[in-house]
Amino acid sequence: MPTRTAAHRRAEASAAYDAYLAECPARQLLDRIADKWVSLAVTALADGPRRYSDLQRTLASISQKMLTQTLRHLERDGLVTRTVTPAVPVRVTYELTPLGRSLLPVMAAIKGWAEAHMDEVRAARDTYDDAED
Repeated sequence: MPTRTAAHRRAEASAAYDAYLAECPARQLLDRIADKWVSLAVTALADGPRRYSDLQRTLASISQKMLTQTLRHLERDGLVTRTVTPAVPVRVTYELTPLGRSLLPVMAAIKGWAEAHMDEVRAARDTYDDAED
């Protein structure tokens, strides 16, 4: 039996990903990036590094706990880097990694689509709700 290289094993494993299967890691990643706070945090970091407080102001109504959790998940998945600068007070900034930047066009497109089509969605909802009554 021929020896397989690590690259071959990775290629075989990635070919086996099927996001339609609940236990698939790709499905778990889709669950993560489909989260509203993740999509908003990624697009908020589009213009470069931001401080935690800047992100909290931009992401109106996000709780401190949810923002912290979202940023930790993004950091763990390799989409965001967290940089601590020793100062008084300590300065912490968050920035998209190259992997996170590669997700940006997708997230920006979804955000743009939602903003551009909200009037149509509202009209459809009203029509649906009126038919239900």
